Amino acid sequence: MKLTRLLTTSVAALLLAGCSTTPQLETMEFTNNLTPEEISAAKFTPEVMWKMGRIGGQTLSPDGSHVAFTITYYDMATNKGTTSIYLVAPTGGSVVRLVEGASAPSWSGDSSRLYYVNSADGQVWSIAPDGSDKVQITNVEGLESYGVAPAGNALYYTKKVHVVDINSAAVYGDAAESKARIYDDLMVRHWDYWDEGDYSHIFVASLGEGIIKEGKDIMEGEPWDAPMAPYFDSEEIAWNHAGTALAYTCKHLTGADYAVSTDSDIFIYDLATGTTRNICKEWGEMPGYDKYPVWSPNDKMIALRSMRRAGNESDKERLFVWNSEDGTMRDLTPRFDYNATNVVWEGNDTLYFIAPITATHQICRVGLNGTEVEVLTAGDHDINAFTKAGSTIVAHMNTIMKAPELYAVGADWALNQITFVNKQIYDNIPMGECTKRWVRTSDGKQMLTWVILPPDFDESKKYPTLLYCQGGPQSVVSQFWSYRWNFQLMAAQGYVVVAPNRRGLPSFGQEWLDQISGDYSGQNIRDYLAAIDDVAAEPWSDEERLGAVGASYGGYSVYYLAGHHEGRFKALISHCGIFNFESMYGHTEEMWFVNNDYGGAYWDKHNRTAQRSYRNSPHKAVADWDTPILIFTGLKDYRIPYTQSLEAFTAAKLRGVPARLVAFENEAHQVFKPQNSLVWNREFFGWLDKYLK
Repeated sequence: MKLTRLLTTSVAALLLAGCSTTPQLETMEFTNNLTPEEISAAKFTPEVMWKMGRIGGQTLSPDGSHVAFTITYYDMATNKGTTSIYLVAPTGGSVVRLVEGASAPSWSGDSSRLYYVNSADGQVWSIAPDGSDKVQITNVEGLESYGVAPAGNALYYTKKVHVVDINSAAVYGDAAESKARIYDDLMVRHWDYWDEGDYSHIFVASLGEGIIKEGKDIMEGEPWDAPMAPYFDSEEIAWNHAGTALAYTCKHLTGADYAVSTDSDIFIYDLATGTTRNICKEWGEMPGYDKYPVWSPNDKMIALRSMRRAGNESDKERLFVWNSEDGTMRDLTPRFDYNATNVVWEGNDTLYFIAPITATHQICRVGLNGTEVEVLTAGDHDINAFTKAGSTIVAHMNTIMKAPELYAVGADWALNQITFVNKQIYDNIPMGECTKRWVRTSDGKQMLTWVILPPDFDESKKYPTLLYCQGGPQSVVSQFWSYRWNFQLMAAQGYVVVAPNRRGLPSFGQEWLDQISGDYSGQNIRDYLAAIDDVAAEPWSDEERLGAVGASYGGYSVYYLAGHHEGRFKALISHCGIFNFESMYGHTEEMWFVNNDYGGAYWDKHNRTAQRSYRNSPHKAVADWDTPILIFTGLKDYRIPYTQSLEAFTAAKLRGVPARLVAFENEAHQVFKPQNSLVWNREFFGWLDKYLK
């Protein structure tokens, strides 16, 4: 992927005025390098999708003058991506590339510098917003993330630290060639890596005294991660504005206790005294996830997201505020039945955040004065993140019909697009229409279902139709744009896509979300069938050519439906799905997940919920499998281990059911690498075309 570059002698005056020695920044005219054949075909294909520029993190300067954001372009030949940092005014206009080969942009408190991670050496650098004065900040081996205090006096960085000897060669000094790992407790592996006794630790250092080579490990000797595994999200760490204290998220549990509980807390490290306090346990019983601290402008309060249950990773994310003056914790959203994410302060008395509401994501506001939550934006879209400076707000937003772009949020909460990174694609390749449909479920409720139509949809024709089964299981089927499970790709190949917000998904209240736990084979499966039956009844949907596809929990759904669909489907695709509940319980790592969602362990014969779950495991109904099934897995997947897919494939073949297994040796629970994605899509659509066209 390349960008067409227009070198000009005069770029945006905002960026270059009065800088006679300033490097000449490039004003970008974005192109996706579509070939004449791709333009002529006017069809959205996997190859075209991988030519899209992918807008990543964005941050508004504190003075509100610039938006710094990243775009990643992938090169299929090299199987790699290149990320660079760009600037645009929050009102839109010319876009300039500030740093090529860089990521993780963040502003200094006075907006005079932009910090970033340089891709070539993995170190933190800074640059003036006019492109001048590049300065290296760190020289730290293994640096993974960083954060600069708004006051400009200090920096934190994270890196892995070896704490516990796990490998046999380290345990036994006379066995240097031994290749064993030795464990006495859980968790032996997580997501896509084995426990090697290394933990992510936070280091702090002073700024302004030359290149930082070593900071102080504020977690020295501690056998836990900050930020937390498996995502290691740097948003779980936050400086106060004065640069005197650091708040961070950590889970002070090890072994089996760690595996069965989500009980994380917010800790505050005081730079002057070198002491750390746990503000959650000081307040009282806060047994669930407590994460994502955000300091108030006066540094007297911290906003955080808190769950009340220690074994439910999908509990409601309540918006709490901790007050340092009296040590109290206050829930600002007790009557708001949705999650609060992406929290931003306005002054010291108002908080903005994003909530999933009716299969969309919207910006909301709540005051510390006890007022009810206001939902500020509206429309069928997903606002994934936003940054705010004064009255200026810039949002990262997408829909099922359009990949993420940046939008200015107007005074009337209207969203005005300010970047057009993939304009060439939209100008030449039509997207399928996304329609909203309310389906009556078997228990008499209304379920929002997205139906995506082929771009050249003709209601006089009949189309093969796909039931999309969502993963999670507690992940909303919103107006999301995915580069893995992309509805527009499916529609462009001539399929109608049915995407229901079945039971167990957020944005319809906690009761709707919680219902699925302990009832995997129950109401949500009936919701799936209600949705596909409703659409299949349309004259343009061919009920003789129906398929079901899904990943993770969606993959489980496909396996379950394989034995219970009563002849509806002619083709099935399962990616990293759960097949055998009993072996899954022993193979997976986050035990809180299976304990909560299955109801407990398979050996607990007195647990009626758990025993019902195991009785209804998909592998129990293999005798009724008769539908061709394609199975994907990743050999580095330890969340739903690849052995689940092997069991399912073996069962299908021995039953005489047409089946195919595609196992990626260098992927985990998802497929990320460009060439692997091409193979995945070719296998995916090849299977569907074979049996549904």
